Amino acid sequence: MILDQISYLDCLVFLFFLTPQLLLRVSVFELLVCVVQALPFFLIQLPYEFIEERYFTPKRSRSPFVKQASPFQDIVIRIVRYAFAHFSTKIGRVFFSKPVALPFLRFRMLRRGYLKSPITWLEIDLKDTHGVWIIVDPYDKPDIVIYHCHGGGFSMGSCYFYLEFLIAWVSLLKEAGFRNPAIFSLEYTLVPDAVYPAQLEQTITGYEYVRKIVRDPSRICVGGDSAGATLILSLLLHIARQPDYENRRPGYAALISPWTTLFSTQNRNTASDFLDANRLHMYGRQYAGSDENLDDPLVSPGVCNDCTWWAKASPSNGYCILYGSEEVFGPGLRDLIALWRKSGCAVSVREDGAVHAWPVASMFLCDTQAERQKGLRDIVKMIKQAIKIQ
Repeated sequence: MILDQISYLDCLVFLFFLTPQLLLRVSVFELLVCVVQALPFFLIQLPYEFIEERYFTPKRSRSPFVKQASPFQDIVIRIVRYAFAHFSTKIGRVFFSKPVALPFLRFRMLRRGYLKSPITWLEIDLKDTHGVWIIVDPYDKPDIVIYHCHGGGFSMGSCYFYLEFLIAWVSLLKEAGFRNPAIFSLEYTLVPDAVYPAQLEQTITGYEYVRKIVRDPSRICVGGDSAGATLILSLLLHIARQPDYENRRPGYAALISPWTTLFSTQNRNTASDFLDANRLHMYGRQYAGSDENLDDPLVSPGVCNDCTWWAKASPSNGYCILYGSEEVFGPGLRDLIALWRKSGCAVSVREDGAVHAWPVASMFLCDTQAERQKGLRDIVKMIKQAIKIQ
């Protein structure tokens, strides 16, 4: 099941589901302060900068993302950039929460003729955490499982917000020839409700759950975006330190815009990306729990320069990495990719002029199915090359 692009009606319905949740979970005073502070941006800064760059700036002088973005995409990314830098995580968490994301998905499905999803999904409760299991045929054993961790700076996000993206991923795996593909998406505890090592322990628990189902870890592809990809990299480094690591490591890793180093001078704002380096560093410190932990590779995988460790941590068939050249994380990610290759790891890279986690964002922002599915189709193609169809 792959739904069509987000419409303006969808946006209004999303606000319909969002508004009562904001009123329930954020104080009216906080909301009023946020609205008042944001008014100058929405009434003056946003329209001025949008019009000035799109219509009065020569194309060669525009930011790389604006050169290729539609007006709708441009406006949304500008709004997200402001919200990421200025809105509190308390508000951000509501945007991506289950009570908002799940009814919104059901509305999109119903509007397009689906009374129920043709791809089965159900909630799974594990020790100290839970997740969502998505599969084509729930009565048959999967022939490939994607173990997924969502992004959101460790402070926001949920697997329910990603559910449409994940269902599309399973659908494309099925289309590619896999008999019964499945995804388990982990719903880990957000900061500040818990800090490291809680999230890593939950990630390990989720992986062991998937490993017991599949039995053959070479049929597992671990994946995630942003902070979720950080947890996946931490998981791989953890597995490499186990005595039986060769029997536990997955077959492949598909990572979208991984946050490799939580605090780094290489993380710098760009003209295109919606992430803000200072806010990211704040999130990283909150997740780590202490500045000392920022030097621990299990917390911040990019600080690991040990080629032997990375060689052991590599999935048996290597990695695929998708990221935008205009990302805040770009320089640090390029360094880590070079280190992986020096360590003998197989790495396939897709880099373009887009912004952070574009394969995920494009599912919601792009107009045509070809544009919406491009990132996912690239990932599925590389997975198919790495994990052979049985």
